Amino acid sequence: MRESYRDKRNRQARIAREKEENKPKPRFVERREGERRKEDRRMSERRFGERRTNQRDGVDRRVSERRSDERRGEDRRNKQIYIDNINQEYEDIVAGRNSVIELLKSGKDINKIFVERGEKHGSINEIVARAREDKVVLVEVDREKLDAMAENHQGVVAIVPPFDYCEIEDILAVAKEKEEDPFILILDGIEDPHNLGSIIRTAETAGVHGIIIPKRRNALVNSTVVKVSAGATAYVKIARVNNINETIKKLKDSGLWVIGTDGAAKTEYYNQDLKGPLAIIIGSEGFGMSKLVKENADILIKIPMKGEITSLNASVSAGIVIYEAVKQRM
Repeated sequence: MRESYRDKRNRQARIAREKEENKPKPRFVERREGERRKEDRRMSERRFGERRTNQRDGVDRRVSERRSDERRGEDRRNKQIYIDNINQEYEDIVAGRNSVIELLKSGKDINKIFVERGEKHGSINEIVARAREDKVVLVEVDREKLDAMAENHQGVVAIVPPFDYCEIEDILAVAKEKEEDPFILILDGIEDPHNLGSIIRTAETAGVHGIIIPKRRNALVNSTVVKVSAGATAYVKIARVNNINETIKKLKDSGLWVIGTDGAAKTEYYNQDLKGPLAIIIGSEGFGMSKLVKENADILIKIPMKGEITSLNASVSAGIVIYEAVKQRM
């Protein structure tokens, strides 16, 4: 079969292309192409190495983070175990310089005082001197141990027996000894230890003879309360009772007027006679006095509110009413 013109031209072009491809390249072209291939290999190896390094770094970083989390978890567990051991051996702690100084001044029992190891400044020296004078055991420890025992310890923590609650008769006896009309504070549902500490501090400065708290639904005297009160717990009688309503009846039988604070009352606190034998009830910030306690009070008084906020912090309310009573009794 005769070859067509188009096929002939294609065949000739193919032969020419094959000859061109098989033709040896100039040496400088081969060298340039060889160098280009080497550079491409180096770049490829570098990118691959960087990728492997990033992967390895990512793994190392995750391992490091996991180990750090494990160490932090172990530290927290050790801290809790340390605190639990302290609580098993001793019932309570008092932290902070002012609180420990007041504790030493009060003459109450102290099992041991821990102070931070190292150079001592300021009131720490007074604490050390008083403790040695009173023959209280002093132990120097690292700051980490104090951190495990209490927050904001200021370099000193005292280990004390459980808080010594008193009886109602003890509070009345204090007033009789001072030849004063009984002035008592009853707290109903103060669950925040900071509020309790602030109220105790105010009560002590105002000359309140004692404070009564319920065993349930109320904060107890602990290290936080002692610190917030600035050591006032060492001087104020605090009774812990099973039933506030029975306690109110008992106080009434002893000749005290029981006055409750309530936002819905009609009488402003400054218009009420607060002289004579007196017990003032302070309710919780959120709910106020319980219904039965309110019913058992002789009189209800209120603090007038002029702003948009319709309630005060319980410790602020207590301070306002307590010092109105102080002013009237002077």
